[in-house]
Amino acid sequence: MKAVYRFYIGIGIMILFFMLPHISFAKQPESSYWFPDTLLQWSPEKDPDAVFNRSSIPLSNREVLYKVNNHSQSDAKLVALSALNENTSGVPSQGGDNFFVNSFSYWQYTDLMVYWAGSAGEGIIVPPSADVIDAAHKNGVPILGNIFFPPTAYGGKIEWVNEMLTQRADGSFPAADKLIEVANYYGFDGWFINQETAGGNGQTAERMKEFLVYLQEHKSKNMHIMWYDAMTKTGSVNWQNALTDQNKSFLQDANQRVADSMFLNFWWSSMQASASKAKEIGRSPYDLFAGIDVEANGTATSVPWQGIFPENGQPWTSLGIYRPDWAFKSTSSTEEFYAIENQFWVGKNGDPTNTSNNGNWKGMAHYFTDKTAVTTLPFVTHFNTGSGKFFAENGKVVRNTAWDNRSLQDILPTWRWIRESNGTPLNVDFDWNEAYDGGSSLKVSGILNKENATNIKLYKTDVNIQKDTELSITYKTTEKDPHVKVGVSFLDQPNHYKYYHVNKQSKGQWVTDTIKLHKAAGKKMVGISLFFDSEKERKDFQIHIGEISVYNKHDVQQKVEPVKGVQMDQASFKDDIYMEGAISWQGKRGHLYEIYRKLPNGEKEWLGATYNNHFYVANMKRSGKETTTNIEVIAVDSVYHRSQVSSTSFTWPPYPKPKADFHVSRTVAAPGDEIQFFNDSSEVTESVEWVMDGATPATSKENNPIVIYDKEGVYSVKLIAKNSEGEDVIVKENLITISKDAKNITNVSLNKTAIASGQCSSSENPSKAIDGTVSNNSKWCTLDADKWLKIDLGKVYSLTEFDLSHAEAGGESPAYNTKAFTIEVSVDGETWTPVVQVTNNQDAVTKHTIPITQARFVRLTIQQPTQGGDQAARIYELEVYGY
Repeated sequence: MKAVYRFYIGIGIMILFFMLPHISFAKQPESSYWFPDTLLQWSPEKDPDAVFNRSSIPLSNREVLYKVNNHSQSDAKLVALSALNENTSGVPSQGGDNFFVNSFSYWQYTDLMVYWAGSAGEGIIVPPSADVIDAAHKNGVPILGNIFFPPTAYGGKIEWVNEMLTQRADGSFPAADKLIEVANYYGFDGWFINQETAGGNGQTAERMKEFLVYLQEHKSKNMHIMWYDAMTKTGSVNWQNALTDQNKSFLQDANQRVADSMFLNFWWSSMQASASKAKEIGRSPYDLFAGIDVEANGTATSVPWQGIFPENGQPWTSLGIYRPDWAFKSTSSTEEFYAIENQFWVGKNGDPTNTSNNGNWKGMAHYFTDKTAVTTLPFVTHFNTGSGKFFAENGKVVRNTAWDNRSLQDILPTWRWIRESNGTPLNVDFDWNEAYDGGSSLKVSGILNKENATNIKLYKTDVNIQKDTELSITYKTTEKDPHVKVGVSFLDQPNHYKYYHVNKQSKGQWVTDTIKLHKAAGKKMVGISLFFDSEKERKDFQIHIGEISVYNKHDVQQKVEPVKGVQMDQASFKDDIYMEGAISWQGKRGHLYEIYRKLPNGEKEWLGATYNNHFYVANMKRSGKETTTNIEVIAVDSVYHRSQVSSTSFTWPPYPKPKADFHVSRTVAAPGDEIQFFNDSSEVTESVEWVMDGATPATSKENNPIVIYDKEGVYSVKLIAKNSEGEDVIVKENLITISKDAKNITNVSLNKTAIASGQCSSSENPSKAIDGTVSNNSKWCTLDADKWLKIDLGKVYSLTEFDLSHAEAGGESPAYNTKAFTIEVSVDGETWTPVVQVTNNQDAVTKHTIPITQARFVRLTIQQPTQGGDQAARIYELEVYGY
C-alpha cells in the first residue's frame, strides 16, 4: 500500500506544531456551575448534561434511638461545608476512573452537608454533583448547593450580587426562581448563601433580605436555605462571629422567617450570647451553627469547645465545620485517607464509645449521637466505599481498572470501630483488595482464641422483624470453621446481643449463609454485630465479609424486570479506536442499573452503574479490530437480584492506518552527545522504522532510540509507522543541529523583562513566570479574556527549547494545568512566528524542543487555561533555552 508522506520543511525559521498525544475527543457530561447571568439562561432542555446530573435517590429517614457514647447528644446539629470534589469545573457527572477520591462516609454524625465549591474563575453558583447527592440521601442527610460571592481580592464583583438580586416588575426574583428549579430538577435540598463581596450598601442588604424571604415563600417545605455570617444590615461585609443586631435580620425579621439557619464565622470564644439572641428573636439556638475552620490544621485545630458544649449543660448552638475535606487533602492514598478521617470523626482511639481521653480533638462522636438510615427492609451492604481498584460482581472481577462513583457507596458501618473483648480484640477495617460486589469488603484479622473473642458492633438499625425476616452473610476465609456468629440486638435491650451461628465452610471462596429471624418476630432490631471466637488459637485468623443482607423473604421473591428501549443516543470516535457516547433506557425508579460491554471473547466488562436512566460511556477503547460492540444494561433491585440483559450495539469505523509522529529530547547538541527520539505515533502502530542520516545508529526499529551525531551540521529525521492496514511517514527537515555552541545553551529568559495581558493580583505579576522558582506560589496568573505573556530577552538569541511549569508544578490541582496554548517568537516584536502549539496538555511540566530559531521576543498565548471551566491562567515558570 502506498505510504503517506508528511514533511515539516525548515527554511529560515521552522514552524513546529508540538502536539501532545491524547484521547480526549468528546465532552463528557460534567456537573453544573454558573454565574448569575448563565444561571438565568439555564434550563434542562438547553443543557445536554442536565439529565446526567440528576439524583434518583430520595432522602432517607433517620433515627437516633439510643446512644453508645454517654457524652453525645442529638439536640444540637452538625453541618459540614466540604469540598467533596477538588474543583468546581470538570467534575464528571457519574463518577470517573480514580480509586483515590473523597469518598466521605461519616454521614451518621452529619445532619446537613454543604457542597463547598465555586470560584471567580469557574462559577459562583454550584449544585452538588449527582453522585454526592445520591450518597447523602442514602444516608438520610440533606445536601445543599453553594452560592459564593467571593471577596474582591479573590475576583468577586458586586455586579454579580446585583444581577442575582434583580427583580421583575411584579417584585419577583428570576434568580430565586431558577435556584428553586435547579434544586427540584437535580434533586438536592437547598442552598448555602455566602455573600462576601464588598461594595454593597443598605439597599443591597434590604434586597438580599427580600430575596431570602422570596425563597422562603416559594420553595418547597423541605428545602433548606442557610445564610453565612458575612454581610450585615448595612450591606458591608463585616463578620460578626455571633448572632447580633447587625445580622439577625438575615435569619428572622420580626415574624418573618428569612433563612432556615445561619453559619456563624469562626472567631468566637462562646456561643452563649448568640443562643440568647436566637431565643430573643423567636428562633431555636440550634438554627445557629458555630463555625470552626479546620481546612489548614484538621485535628490540630484549636477550638474553644466549652464555648459550644458547656460542662454539665445543653449545647449553646449547633456546630458548623468548614472544610472537613482536610482529611482527604492531607493524605495521598485511600487507606491513609480512611485512617485520618476516622481520627477526625471518632478520635485517635478509633472507638466511638471511648472518646474522653482522645486529647483536645475528641472527635465528633464525642459530641453527636450517631444516627441510622437503616429504617426499612431490605437492607444490603457490601461495605462498598464508592471507589475501587477493580469492580466485582458476585465475587467475580468484571473490571480490572480503578473506578469511582459515590452513588454506589453503601451505608457503611455506623460504628468504626466498637471491638469488645476481654483480651486483645481482632482488627477490623475496609479492604480494597477483596470484594464480593463493588470495590471493597470488610476484613477481620488477628490472633483469635478464647480470651481474644471479639464482638464487633457494626450497625445501628431501626427495623421491624417479621415471621419471614432473614439475615444472610457472605464471607470468604481459608479457615475450616468461619468462627463467626451474627449478633442482633433489640430495642428493649439495645446493648444485649443474641448470637446466631454461621456454619458454612468457605474453603477460600465466597459463600453465603442464611439465618432465619422468625423467633424474633414482632421485635424491633436495633443493632447488628459480628462475634468471633475459637476454642483453639488461630494465630493468623482472617476473614472477609462481602455482604450482609436483611430482608423479608416474601418481598424479594419477585423477578426483576429487564429495562426497555436501550439505545445509543449519540456516539463519537477518536482515531477510530476510542468511542464516547450516551445511552438511555426505560426502567423502574429506585433500581440500580449496571452497564457492561461485551468483549469479542465473550467476556463482559463493567463500564459503570447509575440509578439514573441515562449513562455516558467515556473513552471506551476498541478491543483489537472488533467491528461491532454490544452494550448491555442490567437492572438490579434492592437485594441485588439482577434482571436479564437488555442491549444495544454500535459499529466501529474501518480500522485505521497509523499516523506517524515523534518528538526529540533536544534539537541542539554537541558532537558526541546523546539524543533520544520518542515515538508519538498513533496507538494502532504495530512497528516503526527510523532513518536518522548522520547519526549512529543511522536506522532503528526501536520505539525510542538513542543516537549520537559525531559531526557538526544540520540533520533531518524520518519516521515510518506501520500496521496491517498500511503505513505513514513523517519527515522533519533540518530538525537536529550539532554544534560545539550547544555547551552555551542556558535559560535566557531568567529575570528578563515580561509584560502580560493582566494579573490576578500584584503578587502574581508576569515577572513571577521568569524568576526561576515554582515554590511559594510564585506564578503569573490572569483572568483576562485574552491571556498572553510576552518576554523581551534583551537581544536576539538562537532559541532551542521552551519549558513550562503549569499549576500542578506549583502544588495546585492538576485540573488547573494549562490545556491549550501557543508559543510565538519574533526578532522585532512586530512580526510573530508560531513555533509551539499545544491543544490538549494535561501535564504539570511540558518541554518543547524546536529547531534553532533566531528571536529576541517570546509570546505565550493561552487558549484554554485549565482542564475544565476555570478561566484563570496559571504559569509558574516559562523557561526559554538558547545561546
